[in-house]
Order: sequence, then C-alpha cells, then structure tokens
Amino acid sequence: MRGCHNHFHVALGIVLLFTAVLLGCQSSKKDLSQLEKPQGQLAVNEVKSDMSAHWLRSDLLVSKNKLSAPQLIASKQAHFDELGEFDTSYTLKPVEQPNWLMRQHPHLKNFYSYSVDITNTEAKQLAKQQLAVVDKNAEGNPVSISYVQFPILLDDLYTSGQQDADEVKQLGAVIDGQLTRFSIWAPTARNVQVKLYNANKAPLDNRSVKLIENPSTGIWSGMTNIAPQGSYYRYQVEVYHPSSKKIESLLVTDPYSLSLSTNSSYSQVVDLDSVQTQPQNWQNHEIPDVSSPEKMIVYETHIRDFSASDNSLSDIKLAGKYAAFNQAHSDGIKHLKALKEAGLNTIHLLPTYDITTVNEQPSNLLSLNDSLERACQLASGIQLCNTNIDKTQSLAQMLKTFDPLSADAQQLIEHTRSIDAFNWGYDPFHYTVPEGSYALNPEGIPRLLEFRQMVMRLHQLGFRVVMDVVYNHTFAAGVTDKSVLDKVVPGYYQRLNPVSGDIERSTCCENTATEHRMMAKLMIDSLVIWARDYKIDGFRFDLMGHQPKSVMLAAREAVKLVDPDTYFYGEGWNFGEVANNARFVQASQNELAGTQIGTFTDRLRDAIRGGSSFVSGDDIRSGQGLGNGLVSVPNELHTAEQDQNRMDEYLLSLDQARVGLIGNLAIYPLENANGERVFGRDIDYGGAPTGYALDPADTVNYVSKHDNQTLWDNNQYRIANDANTSDRVRMQLLSLAYPLMAQGIPFLHMGSELLRSKSYLRDSYDYGDWYNKVDFSKQSNNYNVGLPPADKDSANWDVIKRIIEQNQGRDLVSPRDIQFASDVFMDLIKIRSSTPLFSLEQAEQIIRRVSFHNTGPNQQLGLIVMRIDDSYSRDLDPNIEELLVIFNHTSETKTFPYIGAERFSLHPVQKRGADPHIKQAATDVKGFTIPSLSVAVFTR
Repeated sequence: MRGCHNHFHVALGIVLLFTAVLLGCQSSKKDLSQLEKPQGQLAVNEVKSDMSAHWLRSDLLVSKNKLSAPQLIASKQAHFDELGEFDTSYTLKPVEQPNWLMRQHPHLKNFYSYSVDITNTEAKQLAKQQLAVVDKNAEGNPVSISYVQFPILLDDLYTSGQQDADEVKQLGAVIDGQLTRFSIWAPTARNVQVKLYNANKAPLDNRSVKLIENPSTGIWSGMTNIAPQGSYYRYQVEVYHPSSKKIESLLVTDPYSLSLSTNSSYSQVVDLDSVQTQPQNWQNHEIPDVSSPEKMIVYETHIRDFSASDNSLSDIKLAGKYAAFNQAHSDGIKHLKALKEAGLNTIHLLPTYDITTVNEQPSNLLSLNDSLERACQLASGIQLCNTNIDKTQSLAQMLKTFDPLSADAQQLIEHTRSIDAFNWGYDPFHYTVPEGSYALNPEGIPRLLEFRQMVMRLHQLGFRVVMDVVYNHTFAAGVTDKSVLDKVVPGYYQRLNPVSGDIERSTCCENTATEHRMMAKLMIDSLVIWARDYKIDGFRFDLMGHQPKSVMLAAREAVKLVDPDTYFYGEGWNFGEVANNARFVQASQNELAGTQIGTFTDRLRDAIRGGSSFVSGDDIRSGQGLGNGLVSVPNELHTAEQDQNRMDEYLLSLDQARVGLIGNLAIYPLENANGERVFGRDIDYGGAPTGYALDPADTVNYVSKHDNQTLWDNNQYRIANDANTSDRVRMQLLSLAYPLMAQGIPFLHMGSELLRSKSYLRDSYDYGDWYNKVDFSKQSNNYNVGLPPADKDSANWDVIKRIIEQNQGRDLVSPRDIQFASDVFMDLIKIRSSTPLFSLEQAEQIIRRVSFHNTGPNQQLGLIVMRIDDSYSRDLDPNIEELLVIFNHTSETKTFPYIGAERFSLHPVQKRGADPHIKQAATDVKGFTIPSLSVAVFTR
C-alpha cells in the first residue's frame, strides 16, 4: 500500500510510529490536527509557508530549507491550506544532491535533496492535486509548509522520452476533412472540454466536446464534426490553481489559437492553408532575396506610427491599419519606395501578434480627431471637461493650443491613453494570431487576410519582413481575465521565484519559462507558423537573454526547415533572475557569439549617444557622447576640473566606436588610446568587453530605436546651447552614419532620418499618437509639443525647459531641414548598399581587410579614420581597390595626413549627393580634408 511507510524515525518511539502508520495508511481523509500539539489545534495559517519545495523527478524533491522530518502531502480537494486536510502522505529522506542537478538547474544548487518512493504513474496523478512539503519538529508538530513547484517534474514525466508531448506535431484546433481535432496539453487538469459558440458568441446548446487525456503525453484531445472553419470555441479546464489554492473551473482561449474574435475572447477554428484565409496570389507571390544577413539594412517600423498621422491616405479609416501599406501614393509609401531605391531592404515590424491592451472595437476607442466632448464621455478625470471651453474642437486642435513648455498636453494624454488605439505591443495575449486593432475588421478570418495582404505588399515593394516577437513574458497570469497559459497548466509556463513561488517580473510583466520544454515548444511552433504560413522572413526577440541559448538555436533550426534564409536577432541583455546563466546558458550577447544570432550592441550605441538611459536631469545633459559633442563641442556642464576625466572617456569612446565599426569583434586587433596592441575584447565597457562577437552576423548596430529617447531628443538633451540648427542636423546624420558604415547589420529607427522627436519622452510605449507622431510629409519633426508625461519624465522637466529656453529656437527645424536630413540619409544608404565592403561576411575578412589610422596616444582628436582594403586576390568589388571612411566630430574642417591620398576621390554618391557641405571634402598629396561634423567616404 502506497504511503504507509517511511513516516517517522523509530527513535521517536512506538507511539509516534503508530500515529504515523495511521496517518499514512488509512484510506479516509487525514487531518493535520493529528500532527498537532496535544494542548490545542494548530491552524495552518499559523505555520510559516513558502513555495521553496521543488519536485524534479518522481523520486526526488529539493527544498531551500534543511528539513528535519519532512513529508510530501497531497489534498485532492485542495483543503489543506484552509482546513489542514490531506489525502495521502509520503516521507522524504535526505540524500546527496545528484551530479546532474547543478548542471541542469543551477538555481537550485544550494537546495537540499530528498528522495521519495513514488512511481511516475503515481506522480502524474499527484500533480493534479494540491501538494505541499510539511516539516515537523522532534515532537511531530508542523513547523513549516512549502507548497510544491513541479514544472521540472512535468518535463521529466511528459517530455523526456520519444514520441511524447513535445514531439506531437500540432496542438490546438486542426481541421481534417469534415472533422476538427482539438488538442491541448494540460497534464495537471482533471477535466477538459471544448465549449462551442455561434457567430454571436452564444453557446451552442449541448454542443461541448469532451476531451480525453493521453496519460503518456498529458494531452487532452477529441474530434467533432460540428466545428467547421469559422467556429468559435474555448476550453473549460478543471484544475487546481496555486494562485487561488482552489480547484478552479476556468474558461480559457486556446494557447495555440490561429484566429480570434474581436478582443480575443474566443478562439476560432481556422485552416491557414484555406483560400478563405489568403489574399489573391498569396501562395505564388515573390519574396525578395537577401544573400546574407550582413546584407540586411533594417528599418524599425510601428504599424500604427506608419500611417496614423498621414493626411495623404485615400481614406482616414486606413490610418494606423495594415491596409495603409496597400496605398499607392501616400506619403508613407512614397518614403518607403525612396528608401528601397536607396538600398534599404528589410522592414522590421514592432509587435503585431495579438496584444492585450488595445480595444479592438473601434467604437470604444478615442482618436486625436475625436472631439473633446467625446473624450469627456469616454474618459474620466479630464479637467477641461468641467470648464466652458469649446468642446466641439478635436483633441488635436486642443493640444496645439497648449503652451509646449507646460504640463497641459501630457495631462490630457494621461487621461485618454487607456482608451486610444496606441501601444507598442509588448503585451502578448496570443502569440500566433495577428493583432486585431490594426485590422479594419478584427473579427476572425478578416484580420488574417489583412495581415497577409500587408506582408505581401511589403514583399512586392521589395522588402523582406521581420517580426518583433515577445515570448519572454505574458501580459497576465493566474485566474485573471487576460490570462491564458497560466490557466491551462498553472505554474508551468511562467517562471517562478524558487523560494516564494511568485512569478518573476524582471522583464516588466509575467515572465515565461522557455527553459520548460512545452513553453519552448509553444514558442518554436509559433515561429514556424509565422515563417511558413505568414511568410515572415526573420524574427527580432524581445529580451532574448531571458531565454536559453539552446532553445534559440533549436528554434532557428526548426524555422530554417520552412525558411532556409531566416535571420534571428534580439536583445541579449544580461539581467534579472536569469543573469549570468543563473538558471541556464542564456541567449545573451556573450553566449551567442559565433552563432550568427544577432544581438543589439549597446557598446556603439552608448559611445555615440553618450550617457545612460537610466539617469535624469542634468545627469543626462552632462553625459555627452561622440555624436553630440563630447569634448569636441562641449556644453555648459563641461568644466576645466573635469578635463582629464572627460578626455579619458572621450578616448575610450573613440576606441569603442572603432570596435563597433568592425562588427564588435572580440578578436579584432587594434591599437588602443594608450598605444597598446589589444583586441576588441580588451576595450573596456563598464567592466565588460566592448568586443564580444565572433562573426559579423552576431552584431546589430544602432544608435536609435523605439526604446528611450529618439536620437534627436537624446542629442538636444546634450548638445551645447549655442550650436546652430544646421550643426544639430549634421550631428544627427553623423550619428546615423555609424551603423551604416559599420560591419554587421545596421538597424534604423523609423523617422530618425526625419529628425523624429517624441518631445523628449523616454518611454512612449502607451502615450498615443501625439507623442509618437511620424510625419512623412516632412513638415514637422514633432519636437517641443508639450512636456513629456510626468510618469516617465517629471524629473527632467526643469532641464528640458531650461534647454529649450537657452537654445533660443536653434533646436527648431524647418521642412527644408527635414528634407535635407532625409536626402543625406538616403545617400548614406546608397553608399553602404553600393559595395560588399561594408557588409563583409566573415570575421577573418574583417580582420584582414579593415584597419584604422589615427589611433593611439598621438591621434588627432575628433577623427576616426577607417580603411577597407580590396586589393587582395579575392576581389570583392571590381570598382574599388580601397576606401577610407573618415568621421569628423569637431566643429572645424580637419586635414588628415595620408601618403597617397591624391589617388583617392570622394565617393560618387557624395559627389553628386544632397549635401553641399560634404562636397568640400578633398584630397591632395598632403592628405584628406574633411568638413566639420560630417563623414566622408573616399575611394580609389
């Protein structure tokens, strides 16, 4: 009989042993009072509790605490926490920690190990119950309770063999002829059935589909002939949930949903191979080719930003929608065509899977074109609603009347942002369905058609399409309305604190656990669907460092089976509960070196932009970078006392920029500012190596993206007050030249070439069209349209106001300035795309062909001089023998001595380009002459 052994040590005496036998063997429900002190009943809530017990294999548990007389107890009805009642108990015996534990689960390395006599079959049944480890003192009284975490056990039980849960080809709703099969992995559930609904979301009478669990896989499945394509459904899952400590009956959408109702309350049965879900010519349309990842030039685009402010649309209803990309002559499309003609070849779409926080029903949303009167009806707290102001005027008209140095604009936006249509989208609801708020019709299949039409249109324009994906967290968990994964297998899909059991939130929200096999499977299956069925050409992973390297590599291999030339890149930041490989080997910058999975490099970014993204006030202004005047054009916060520190920082930034220009290679040899021969990895970056890449495809170079202040705003924070408008524009272009002239992959923020501003806002994720506006008509850059929201930037208001006042209008640009910046940016793209020398595909090529002049302790300050040699036997560009790229960060024309300079000439694109200033660049026997605040490319 199970559970009637190993309860108490014989040393406690015959009486206690007899009590233990009773506890372990009687078939009726046990009560914790049998373990309590004789003088009274000990309530469960008086005993210290946590979730520091982890069940790893059926015969092994670990605990953070060293336990004296522990038992694993199980309560079928989840009454233990309330009444102290349980149904079965098992004694735990201390054992040596197995060797594999530290290797596979390093975050548990300091936990104590305990064996238990339980079979796999029994463990599967116990996993459906409330579980806790109870420790007792010498008198046999409970002294601690640890509720049990067991995701690792579930992986061992259901995914460690062949042909088990993670090998199942497809979960979710799958149409097979006249039948539809429903499958969901829910091994801890007690019962699962499918509830069906008609088009009005009314339940179909007596039309639920009862599912049967496969005990080998934990997958519940069933077939029916009454759920054809277009049918709506939800699962009803009966399961113990640790957040409520109750047996719950939960209605939940399908984690493997392929289509959804408006606002994603119901999943929809759909076959993505059906012509009903595809625009005309979908299967046969041509996808542009890029020969290697290094040839990509990426333009980061937000679907709503692209057209929300475009007054040239044929129909205002298209603003902010997928369908705006189908326009023929809108300002946005004209700009994309110009970028493509220059050589830009990849559109990166910010999240466009199903997100949580934007209402998909247009009638429930507020736009800037709506009247203040409507805003007062939909939103609360707007002070203007209680005044006699004309409420028929639109919100946009109202916002334009505010003093831009006042807090009025941000205050109005604060009260309306929860009901507008804007969000970056880093709040995933369902991973594998296009977002409905970008669709003209978000109800079911039409949103799929509209998304596919957009992808096809971008392909037809000549762009490859990359999708921003966020598998590192969910928006919600527990039994809340927007929770999905955590309702299906509670405690499995989210990453839990190993002691408290709380969901980790280092990402921002409810972290997911892609180290668990079925979460990894969900991610991989989702990526394959996007690549195969939506023809997405690459993926950018949000907070990729929160995911295992092994999973990322497996995911890429799976996607390559359906799209051989896919490219993966993402944020390889090292932080949070997974930092420094605390739980697994991370997909972080250092660990991904050599894999050709790209990571964004903060090294080049910070050298050019300056400072930190996490400081405020004058700390921002004092943190100048190469791109906005560090040492070469100092602002008023520079003091003589700081000269040496600033010079040290300046010289280090120059070396960091050089390493950035060679693709951040760890093994690239160069001379540092001290005259020492070092490698890229030896250049310091806050205690970490600047160079960490082993292949140019490991590195994604950028100086601006959706996060943090735009490049224009960042620069205005730091540029000297007396800098004129022209120089400010040149600083912007000089900064943008770095990713375009660097080895690796350039990543460009939409609108940065238009001097895009968000009015100094650091984090615009949910702050509407007013702050996030992009004007492709090139009439405005959206600068100084109101102080940024207090929630993000109130600590910066004083310095913003001071900067703007002291700039005396020199930071205000005209349409001519914006057009000029756009044209010069196009020239830079043309230069990069005109030759393979800026996109070398192997580290060895870069080491052999790229070199730097003007280095070491005697360098001429303000100049970076990069040479690329094509005189080797393998001629990469028949038109170029060698080229020199010279960055001049000073406000003066500079001459760089160079033997043989007279053999070079200014690049043809710059000779006939948009910038008359750069045409002053010259060569003669003495060397190269480079005008101020510019980058010149010379060829021979």
